[in-house]
Amino acid sequence: MAETQESTGEVNGMSLVRLMGFTTLTCGCVTGRYREVGSDREITYIEEKSTSCASSGHVRNQPVSADRVAHGFNPAVAVRA
Repeated sequence: MAETQESTGEVNGMSLVRLMGFTTLTCGCVTGRYREVGSDREITYIEEKSTSCASSGHVRNQPVSADRVAHGFNPAVAVRA
């Protein structure tokens, strides 16, 4: 029998989002803008990285803003390690 969130006390790190639209950046990368349904917070992800993009911050399926790093570590800390 599968345990529910209430019985285990665990929190699932996923949230429901709604696609707001796509934008092509000047570097050629395509971003997708999403809104979290529960909080109305907007998040922008790199959907596709352009082959001509020189930005190391543009990584496919990763958020654009520095405060929302999906892979769980701060890029500045990773460079120092």
